[in-house]
Amino acid sequence: MNRRADVVVVGSANADLVVTVARRPSAGETVLGDDVTTIPGGKGANQAVAAGRLGASVALLGAVGADQYGELLRESLRSANVDTGLLRTADRPTGNAFITLTPDGENTIVVSPGANASVLPADVAAASSEVAAAKVVVLSLEIPLETVRHAVEAASSAGVRVLLNLSPVASLDEETLGRLDPLVVNEHEAAWLLTARDSAQEDSAQDSAQEDSAQDSAQEDLAQDSAREVSAQDSADAARYVEIARRLRALGPRSVVVTLGAKGAVTSDENGTTVIAAPEVRAVDSTGAGDAFAGALAVGLAADRPLADAAAFAARVAATAVTRVGAQPSYPTSNEVIS
Repeated sequence: MNRRADVVVVGSANADLVVTVARRPSAGETVLGDDVTTIPGGKGANQAVAAGRLGASVALLGAVGADQYGELLRESLRSANVDTGLLRTADRPTGNAFITLTPDGENTIVVSPGANASVLPADVAAASSEVAAAKVVVLSLEIPLETVRHAVEAASSAGVRVLLNLSPVASLDEETLGRLDPLVVNEHEAAWLLTARDSAQEDSAQDSAQEDSAQDSAQEDLAQDSAREVSAQDSADAARYVEIARRLRALGPRSVVVTLGAKGAVTSDENGTTVIAAPEVRAVDSTGAGDAFAGALAVGLAADRPLADAAAFAARVAATAVTRVGAQPSYPTSNEVIS
């Protein structure tokens, strides 16, 4: 590395192979699409580029292959001022993501990990000084879970804030969950995690008491939010999102962010639970929007912003990104972020 990075991303780097179709095919069906576009992506690289475009000091720890896709990714990272000193060249091909995009801006994605599967705990150990010097370490789950757990423990033990985006969704042990600050999930990932972790407790007296009090306390939280923070959802929806965030935090993470796409986000930490609105935009391509959010959230946290403020900023960055095509090419600089 050339310098100490405030944000160290430990994660994947993929070449996104994107094809636009009029509609998604059903099982066993073939549909024709437009020409394939190759775009630099991968959750780790996306998060790093999003943070770099916003002016953060950022480095990516990961792996790419010795191929044209690896060079594409290195160039994209360098152009966003991301330090690639921790990006290793592996003996496997660069990871690929096969993305089908429909006119409404929605997508489906299949990922072939490639070199990302070779990112090992030893790579994190070799970068221990860089990890310990960061303000925020960012992780997602397109690299081996063993490596994720090791990175979380190494960063947390060094007093570094750990942001983990639970995507693709997978089960985490209680010790790892307890080190996250924040755990970042979307609605689907939240539902999966709560079902996997909380189903055995749903009938307990404690959970019943929490569920009974959630509706009343949610209204109090929402009444205290500023106009910027209050979402356009009605009170019943807002209360449901507040309850989801609180139940997730009860699983052990120090703080939680639930992203809601066009509906904004919900944060929960020691300062309370906050519903945050997203700007209204015309979405063109949602690919990588969650990574834009996570990268921007890391930038805010590295600047010592409160979690709710950092998430509000991240929601504006993600809203800006969905108005453009592609993942990394869509990410704004700080002066391009929608107000």
